[in-house]
Amino acid sequence: MITCYLRYVVDPFKLKEFEAYGKMWIPLVEKLGGKHHGYFMPHEGANNIALALFSFPSLAAYETYRLKAGRDPECQAAMRYYEETRCFISYERSFMRPVFE
Repeated sequence: MITCYLRYVVDPFKLKEFEAYGKMWIPLVEKLGGKHHGYFMPHEGANNIALALFSFPSLAAYETYRLKAGRDPECQAAMRYYEETRCFISYERSFMRPVFE
């Protein structure tokens, strides 16, 4: 299993828009074979950093998700929403291997 860790630099004046964006992606990741662990919004501390975590059985499964997402109308609509709102400025993506026991 791999977990994708996304660290976003968000526009602190567009947190509602970013939260709506995140809520769009949670079911889309699930629909395309992943397990979403949620978006984590700023609360205390930095007001412009948000995180998202989701897992796939393998890096190959994640790559398949990326291909499917590029052709999926709902995923394309989520990307258009981002383009219209510009609710985040940048993001960093890392892949991690979880250890549970």
